[in-house]
Amino acid sequence: MPHESAVTLFRGVSVYDPSVEAAMRGPLDVLIEAGRITRIAKTIEPPPGARQIAGIQHLLMPGLVNGHFHSSVNHMKGRLPGLPLEIFMLYESPALDVLMPTPREAYLRTMLAAIEMLKSGTTAVQDDAFFVPQPTTEIIDAVCQAYADCGIRATVALDEPQVPELEKLPFLADLVPPHILDELSRSPALGREDLLGLYDHLITKWHGHANGRIRAAVSCSAPQRVTTDYFHTLDELSRDHQIPFYAHMLETKLQRVLGIEKYGGRSLIRYVHDLGLLSERMNIIHAIWVDDADLDLIAASGAAVAHNPISNLRLGSGVMPFRRMRERNIPICLGVDEAIADDAVNMWSVIKTAGMIHNLSEADYRRWPQAAEIMDCAIEGGARAMGMQGKLGRVDVGQIADLILIDLRSMAFSPLNDLQRQLVHCEDGRSVAMTMVDGQIVAERGTTTLVNEADILAEAREIFSRKAPALADAAAAMNRLLPFYDEMYFKAAAVDVGMNRKLGETRSS
Repeated sequence: MPHESAVTLFRGVSVYDPSVEAAMRGPLDVLIEAGRITRIAKTIEPPPGARQIAGIQHLLMPGLVNGHFHSSVNHMKGRLPGLPLEIFMLYESPALDVLMPTPREAYLRTMLAAIEMLKSGTTAVQDDAFFVPQPTTEIIDAVCQAYADCGIRATVALDEPQVPELEKLPFLADLVPPHILDELSRSPALGREDLLGLYDHLITKWHGHANGRIRAAVSCSAPQRVTTDYFHTLDELSRDHQIPFYAHMLETKLQRVLGIEKYGGRSLIRYVHDLGLLSERMNIIHAIWVDDADLDLIAASGAAVAHNPISNLRLGSGVMPFRRMRERNIPICLGVDEAIADDAVNMWSVIKTAGMIHNLSEADYRRWPQAAEIMDCAIEGGARAMGMQGKLGRVDVGQIADLILIDLRSMAFSPLNDLQRQLVHCEDGRSVAMTMVDGQIVAERGTTTLVNEADILAEAREIFSRKAPALADAAAAMNRLLPFYDEMYFKAAAVDVGMNRKLGETRSS
């Protein structure tokens, strides 16, 4: 389809450039045509019909990339206390028919996060979308249409387990009574062929849609949640279409214990490597409970790691070994994870947390993350994880124009002492004056330009307030499983796995 973006000329902006000491240069003019940066110079004569944007005391920089996200619970922010992942998931996404969304609900809940991202300067998102109790083509369409309508760049996968609950977790089979054992032994409603049919729909209808803004990815959710046959088939899809492959691995200590119990002592990283499925297309999500052997395998494969520090704190999962990954040149992107595990969809909070939490990992302060490294993860690391390195992530001629304009007169930068440190530690999204995706301005002066935010929020408040009793009933229905999951969790917590990824003294009971 032809590109419909207007020609835009930024006049006299400071241009973000992490290769120079001040991390910016200028003032410069930057010309945007057909969704690309076509010229950067001291002065550019405006083409006929170009919109000119005064950039004095503003910074033009690449938009942020939300490198890992689940859109499906955007309407549930604030609903749950801090809980370990395996218990959290009982209440976050039980596969109950009462939670089946209408397409309109799926559209609205996706749009809630998209609006928040665009207004705060996130121009691209990797959505590992899960669907409760199961996906349909209509709901997939609703999610993708929301992203298309608001103007954001989105890569969407279908995060769907394919094996019974008992196969995903250690110890549980020995802890539950027979009637619950039977329930947890049932396979999900949709099998391999059903899910592949849905992937065919996603890829055929949406991959490359909206001038390439909407793209497909694949997801196994996690290696222990699918059969090896389906895992290999997803990898073939990823390879054939050259699209990312999302896989949660070693997010929690319990998942490390699962490797001991189910995979002959192998970690999930080693298990996936032995299947021949670690590749440069894979996004390894979380990678907290990894050892040096795991990191060597990741580095050799070229896979990227998605770091979600706020979610990891919210769920008590642990702290990822950031420095050891950077030493191996493992690509790292940053992600929100999901609104219910972050309670916001603001990448600046993620950036700030990533810039601080690793200071507690070791005494040698010279190995703590620097602001430039964190910004690299948030921008170019995100582009790499999306498979768009060289196309996104820099303000250079030829790059796709996914850009944000930061007001350097704002509180976060007054006075301006060190740009990158202030981006990491001071900015919260309020300085974002404009957001551009694919050369089109999609948010400006605190409001989105392609969708009516006020109407969407009002409709979402009305619809999801009516949904609240169903959410409460679903949570209550899961209480009967809590004692068994508690016992499983504490049993795994007591296992010595040869490492600690939590801070301070830990207790197993």
